[in-house]
Amino acid sequence: MKAEIITIGDEILIGQIVDTNSQFIGQQLNKIGVSVHQITSIQDDQEHILNALQEAQDRVDIVIITGGLGPTKDDITKKTMAKFFNNDEIIEYPEIIAHIKGLFKKINHPFREIQRYQAQLPSKATLLKNNFGTAPGMWFYENDTVFVSLPGVPYEMKGLITNEVLPRIQKQFKLPYIIHKTIMTYGQGESTIAEIIEDFENNLPNYIKLAYLPSFGKVRLRLSAKGENKVTLENELNEKVNEIYTLIPEIITGIDNDASLEYNIGQLLNKNNATLATAESMTGGKVASTLVSIPGASAYFKGSIVSYSAQTKVNLLNVSKETIQQHSVVSPAVALEMARGAKEKLQTNYALSITGNAGPTTDLTDKTVGVVCVALVSDDNEQTFEFNFGQPREKVINRTVSKALEILQKELLKKL
Repeated sequence: MKAEIITIGDEILIGQIVDTNSQFIGQQLNKIGVSVHQITSIQDDQEHILNALQEAQDRVDIVIITGGLGPTKDDITKKTMAKFFNNDEIIEYPEIIAHIKGLFKKINHPFREIQRYQAQLPSKATLLKNNFGTAPGMWFYENDTVFVSLPGVPYEMKGLITNEVLPRIQKQFKLPYIIHKTIMTYGQGESTIAEIIEDFENNLPNYIKLAYLPSFGKVRLRLSAKGENKVTLENELNEKVNEIYTLIPEIITGIDNDASLEYNIGQLLNKNNATLATAESMTGGKVASTLVSIPGASAYFKGSIVSYSAQTKVNLLNVSKETIQQHSVVSPAVALEMARGAKEKLQTNYALSITGNAGPTTDLTDKTVGVVCVALVSDDNEQTFEFNFGQPREKVINRTVSKALEILQKELLKKL
């Protein structure tokens, strides 16, 4: 079972927004056994959309389109799909008008006649109610192909995929199982790992695939199996995971359960009934932002102090001027005092701190660009780390966030 995702919008093509919709849709389809064959981004142009729909129909079983369902003149997806299906008859849904009026009433916004257009769908379309917005989705089934049109607003699209689209696909098609096991490694590049496990990879059966996913100093090895018998696939994947463990045991850090690092940290803090604070300099609050992206983070995350300047470190975190003068602001000693200060100020069980030089210049420090210092202070332990993540600036910041969270997770796992 193959699917194609088509995103419609000039704003995607000119780089004004990032297409996160395709990532989410691809993940969700994969979980129910649908393989994404292609992702296509196209202009808000009728002929371009018509050609894309025809080409997709010729190569896949399911076509999911996002974008272009708003009430304004540049939103042409609905009219274009009506033309594609030779469907001139329009049905107006009073329940959608009532839904839109209800949404607008909550925010004290008047209902305008232009909004009525969103309640009007081609007669061949099955209505997919959008509980989080004004534009409903549409489901078509023509020429043995499912076409789904969804709004481009991410949270609206996610609601429709979860509540409407996936259940309908599962009901309509007999789907295979697609199962993944991802092994996390650290400290070796993908080419080195590939050389070590070459014989293993060459002897994999054709229904099991191995992918290398490098990112900021680590490589994830994803084994994927596709077939009709779930138990058999799971057993075989577990055997293959064990084989990899015997080949590269020294660099494996664990099995990725598809949950993010920040999610796992939250679960561990909750399990330990522990709290966390952060003190950030070079990363400017990015560690804190990552942590609070998880719903319910307030149960364990108490706050962050972004002390970008040396004086702020002194004023808010009680870092001593003598320590800065003796070791420089980018040093394990300063990172340690930052963590101690955050832990004391915010009264937590753990405090994670970062100071570093992301570049492009070295400012007033004597450290080269890319040097980063991390400290982790808990009720019963203090640790400092120093790394050199090189350049450019964006890479240094991202690797620092990832490494700091890895350090925290490793420490929390010791408590289990």
